[in-house]
Amino acid sequence: MIYQPKDAFYRKAKKEGYRSRAAYKLLELSRRFQIIKPGDRVVDLGSAPGGWLQVASQLAGEKGKVIGIDTEAVEPLNQPNIVLIQGDITSEENLKRIKDLLGNSADCVISDVSPRLSGIRDADLSRSQELNRSSLNVACQLLKPGGNFLVKVFMGEELKKFFLEVEKFFLSVQRTRPEATRKGSSETYLCAKGFQKRSG
Repeated sequence: MIYQPKDAFYRKAKKEGYRSRAAYKLLELSRRFQIIKPGDRVVDLGSAPGGWLQVASQLAGEKGKVIGIDTEAVEPLNQPNIVLIQGDITSEENLKRIKDLLGNSADCVISDVSPRLSGIRDADLSRSQELNRSSLNVACQLLKPGGNFLVKVFMGEELKKFFLEVEKFFLSVQRTRPEATRKGSSETYLCAKGFQKRSG
């Protein structure tokens, strides 16, 4: 299938001022699953170029806080409740910075993080799975009991195993594919609610 970057959601994002079409995925998923509420403290892993940051900022409102982290620099946004960190989500130093900025546990961790694609399917899937597990690890360290976790995953043999790993820490986990997902894409999302802290 020929990749069509300037589809209806791309054009809609440009018109409505969102930095990426991915904004509509988070809007839909939060509407369906109520993962971000006014006043929430939200951490956005892999936040570039900032589409999810914009939506999370709107949903959390002026009493909420949104911390975005990505290895790529994100152009500053004008929402006062957003804090940006440029760095690796697996870094202990960055994890401490996030905790300090939150001032408390997070209500929600969202991850649209994706590896730089090499075109070698197995290598790309393997790197994606590493990032998924890193996102889950970060979520387990940051979330308050009862908190929510949303993560992008790719269809593959490891998905069922990762789903079971997420289930160990949350009361409910659902797999979903928002309308704004590109046709032909193998991506899907896991929406996990009700974080249950486990020792170790």
